[in-house]
Amino acid sequence: MKTNCSLLLHLFFSLALLLGLGKPDPDPLQDYCIADNKSPPSFSTNGAPCIDPNKATSDHFTTSVLSKPTNTGTSRFGFNATVLSTINLPGLNTLGLTMSRVDIAANSAVPPHTHPRATEVLICLKGQLLVGFVDTSNRLYSQKVSPGDSFVFPKGLIHYAYNQDPKIPALVIGRVQ
Repeated sequence: MKTNCSLLLHLFFSLALLLGLGKPDPDPLQDYCIADNKSPPSFSTNGAPCIDPNKATSDHFTTSVLSKPTNTGTSRFGFNATVLSTINLPGLNTLGLTMSRVDIAANSAVPPHTHPRATEVLICLKGQLLVGFVDTSNRLYSQKVSPGDSFVFPKGLIHYAYNQDPKIPALVIGRVQ
């Protein structure tokens, strides 16, 4: 009897483990959730509260905030990032992605950092950068990128971007998801 019970218990836990691994992310309950930036949230949500979908307009899904250069002189590392958020792009709410414009001064760097729960794709628009990441085996993957080139930094790995040019600033767009 004890062997059958033990076998049943192992079977139950193995089945529970396998079913837990195969569970996909749930489908969203709505097409979009325009951030309501005017009223304070009354409870904790995954993002900002939503406005009435009947009040949504195309303006909620567009912004020109990434078109404006930033002042890299205010940063001690010589870079400045403009990040899309629900404040400047309300239609971004609950979609699980972030984009940013990163202006990097000549001979400056975005220092090593990580995104513990996200992968980042960098797209070089101007200048040339030396970019790279270190994997969990302490191997360095480094590459020079030019305008039009992209580079991916895998989730959770330490990565950097360095503008080696002594005169020309660089511009990149980063997408984190």
